Amino acid sequence: MKPVETPALDRDSVLARRIATQRLDGTPLPSAPAVVDLLTCVQAQEWAYAFWSLGMRSAGSTHAGIVAAFDAGDLLRTHVLRPTWHLVAPADIGWILAATADRVHQKNAGMYRREGVDAATTARTSDLLVAMLEGGRSLTRSEIGEHLAAAGVEAPVGMRLTYLVMRAELDGLIVSGPLRGQQHTYALLTERLADRPVRTPDDPLAELWLRFVVGHGPTSVRDFVRWSSLTLTAARAAASRVADRLESATVGEEELWWDPAAPVIEPAAARAIVRLLPLYDELPLSYPRLNFPLAAGHPHPPDDDLRWGSVNAGLVNVGVWRRTMVDGRRRTVRGAVALAPGTTARQRAAVDTELERLAQFLDAEPVREEWNGR
Repeated sequence: MKPVETPALDRDSVLARRIATQRLDGTPLPSAPAVVDLLTCVQAQEWAYAFWSLGMRSAGSTHAGIVAAFDAGDLLRTHVLRPTWHLVAPADIGWILAATADRVHQKNAGMYRREGVDAATTARTSDLLVAMLEGGRSLTRSEIGEHLAAAGVEAPVGMRLTYLVMRAELDGLIVSGPLRGQQHTYALLTERLADRPVRTPDDPLAELWLRFVVGHGPTSVRDFVRWSSLTLTAARAAASRVADRLESATVGEEELWWDPAAPVIEPAAARAIVRLLPLYDELPLSYPRLNFPLAAGHPHPPDDDLRWGSVNAGLVNVGVWRRTMVDGRRRTVRGAVALAPGTTARQRAAVDTELERLAQFLDAEPVREEWNGR
């Protein structure tokens, strides 16, 4: 094979390329499902924020439109990759669960023991779930708990119910049903998939690595380990099997990989981009080892868990933000923003523009509020 000339990369080039790869550079994908296809799995325990993650990356998307796609089953939400919810494409859910569920079960083993989620209880719960959900029915988690209790399952409440339901998700039995107001429901996975096409890659772990790089590159094997829950040994082996389909370079002490067909922007262009990134967005979440640095005087304490979204101005994290929906004669979204003192006037104006874009996505009026970030 003819050797590929590897371009030189520095930290700023890596960060700029990630903005482009994740379609946050002003070149959106055609739909929210296309974003999930690109990113493969999108963390979504805070589902309304996750829908904004999709909206930022897709042309003309609205919150209502993404809810409609979700209710129709064009996007599914389940526990996959890690012990938390993710959005995943119907075509991908089966093989990704098969590739990673055992690792998540290992991570959950202590909680399974503590809550009495053993093999016998799981088998009985599975039979009951099929009986209560078959025929296209969907139930909330609390309703599932009530049915299980009525059938004699001991204490299907609290964390025990959480892990009974999670185990059924990881086993590929149940998945998200349509939203019921602000509540999630569960339905049988086989019925949600119906006659939809599914992917069945020959080498699932290598395919998972390849898909991760295509949607997140430039990125490292260690980033993939955090994202996928696979062991470092398994991840390295998977990466080696498709190394000839990717490009790589060493930045600092980290070998980073990317798709040679991925879009590219230069750092100078990336510095003009300002985004209100939701909590758990794939851009700030996916790269713990080489991430967007905090601006001097950043309002969020560095040793405190981040509970709010990030404000990225170019290649720097300059602040935090949160939103509050207020229903009245005209629905409003209050955007509370805390920015580092060195944030420029142009960047502050761009934050206002992004808040307006969020409001349009939510079909609401924007109201900007200053905040100390605490």
